[in-house]
Amino acid sequence: MSDKQAGAILRGGHQTDNEPAVHRPRLPLAWIGVVPFALFSLLFLILPTMKIVIGAFQTPDGGLTFDNIRGLFTDSILAAYWISIRISVASAVLGCLIGFGMAAGIVLGGLPKSLRSPLLTFSGVASNFAGVPLAFAFLATLGPAGIITIFLRSQFGIDLRLLGFNLISFWGLTITYLFFQIPLMILIITPALDGLKREWREASEILGATGAQYWRYVGFPILLPSLLGTFALLFANAFGAVATAIALTGSSLNIAPILLYAQIRGDVLGNPNLGYALAFGMIVVTGIANALYIWLRARSERWLK
Repeated sequence: MSDKQAGAILRGGHQTDNEPAVHRPRLPLAWIGVVPFALFSLLFLILPTMKIVIGAFQTPDGGLTFDNIRGLFTDSILAAYWISIRISVASAVLGCLIGFGMAAGIVLGGLPKSLRSPLLTFSGVASNFAGVPLAFAFLATLGPAGIITIFLRSQFGIDLRLLGFNLISFWGLTITYLFFQIPLMILIITPALDGLKREWREASEILGATGAQYWRYVGFPILLPSLLGTFALLFANAFGAVATAIALTGSSLNIAPILLYAQIRGDVLGNPNLGYALAFGMIVVTGIANALYIWLRARSERWLK
């Protein structure tokens, strides 16, 4: 009697030599942890995106049409997209420059290393701080009756309104976006700066290169994919920001997210499928930016390994 037959008898059963072994499928318990993520992604990302894409090419009666896409090329909608792109580019450029300087000061500069942990912790919180709380914070600080506005006017005679600054404007919204753009840049570029090996700097110095030459020929070329990828991500982050823009400017600034919000509420446009087309256009723009970020991030990771 084989060991397999003896085991079957002890369990109260029997097994012949010709009887094949039964392999019961086991439940892959390791995948249970990702079920909530898959469920949320399906309900709140995949299905809504599919509805938007399908609705952008439908008539109110459910027929196929390209009129909604052609409607995106009207003057008012093109102007809204153009303003959104300009704000996104401006906030992404400034966010990259300021965030890179702060991250480089902590990682490579002479700033105390003890500042690194508080800076990264604050960046993790601030990069997700948006919407009504952020709009209120900037209105309370730089608004017509804000703390800094009143302080500058009362102490130095500087009136920001007379100088042309208005929080509910292109530059006002751009500065507001910097509150979460700069921390996001710090979080993403810090690992890339950590990946710059000391041996590269030492080899450059041995060969007679100055600090400026090291950054021109070694440092920045290696960091360039990370910088461009982060710029693309910051652009997409600003282009898709809706809650902050609506809470801060209302309907006074004609940008794509506010135009889309007005369409969802049914206040401006009478064709809901044109609203789907607006959202579809935003998905295309942010999708291109995110795809560029992923591609550049993969290139930078190969360099820094």
